Amino acid sequence: MDAIEAFAAGLSDICSRTPLAQGRPLTWTVIANPKAGGFTIKSRWNRHFSVLSSYAEKARNSPVRSAWSGPSRTAQEFDGGSGVLGSLGLVPTNGPGHAGAIVEALMDEAGAMAAESGPAPFHLIITAGGDGTSLEAQLSLYAAPAAVRSNCAILRLPMGTGNDGSDGWELSEALDLLIHPARVEYARALRLTTANKDKGPFLAFNILSVGLDAFVTHMTNKMKGNLPGDSYKLWVDIASLLYDRIYKVKTMDVAAFDEAGREVTRFTEPVLLLAMGASGHRTYGSHKWILPDDRNVCEVRQMSLLRKVALKGQFTTGTHIDKPEARLFSASKVEFRYAYPILAQMDGETVRLEDGDFPAAIELTEPVIPILKKL
Repeated sequence: MDAIEAFAAGLSDICSRTPLAQGRPLTWTVIANPKAGGFTIKSRWNRHFSVLSSYAEKARNSPVRSAWSGPSRTAQEFDGGSGVLGSLGLVPTNGPGHAGAIVEALMDEAGAMAAESGPAPFHLIITAGGDGTSLEAQLSLYAAPAAVRSNCAILRLPMGTGNDGSDGWELSEALDLLIHPARVEYARALRLTTANKDKGPFLAFNILSVGLDAFVTHMTNKMKGNLPGDSYKLWVDIASLLYDRIYKVKTMDVAAFDEAGREVTRFTEPVLLLAMGASGHRTYGSHKWILPDDRNVCEVRQMSLLRKVALKGQFTTGTHIDKPEARLFSASKVEFRYAYPILAQMDGETVRLEDGDFPAAIELTEPVIPILKKL
């Protein structure tokens, strides 16, 4: 049995006995990226498999669900192999866009089943990959009708390399939500709009940002597949120090507003990066605490190269918030104007903003993504 099949079997045992949506029929669909680091890096896979096996054993000792449960029809139909994985409810992704297509099909299935007589089934979506897999799945979930989303929830397992947008940095944290009673809570997304009607909107579900960190994301995406192991990180670090030789760091006009539309703050200064989270207490870039407290927006103004080197490590721990170059605040919408090209990133995907795209805005959406939380 290979890693993906073993993973599917363990999750099937857990999902068939989860207390989630008790009393209702339940289907599950596991969307797994077999190229994610959690599967391909042997030390990580061994650790994950040990945790999964432990939780599967806990599940097998739990009562059987009172209502029917099983893999979704979508998972079985998307199985392009022997049918074993589909029968366990898992679909391995085969490239960009595949995770999104799976969720789109699942939303069609969920809508059709809700229209049938009897109680509507609850559809559990589990992503097992990196932030890219989760992003694709959530984009399709976001686009589904609200009535369909009301019968769903997504659980994002930390099987990638960064896992900043997952439901826990450790697999055990995420699996706890299937073993123990949990509730469904709706999370907000982030939306980037531009003055160019042909560009955007763009969505993120963890952090949406512009400037230096978007450049780092762009370079990471560009170099990660071309260099062995983690050696790309060294080159990304070097490139980040040279950012303002490639992109101009000039004056940016920024205005922030609360949910009622009242102005929170306004400033004009050279902005090195501007990051907004779906909430506070969020990381990106493999657990860098850019938003370490309740505030959901961080702006960092331009600084000298030596100062960048001195402060670099503090963004990992969150201690940058005490430095004069950082400005943190809470907002529902941030508008910005800029006269030069600049990169934006949405949970690891990037787009270049140019002169005709401004003014642009990053804003919170209504609560829309059904996620699991501990009771």
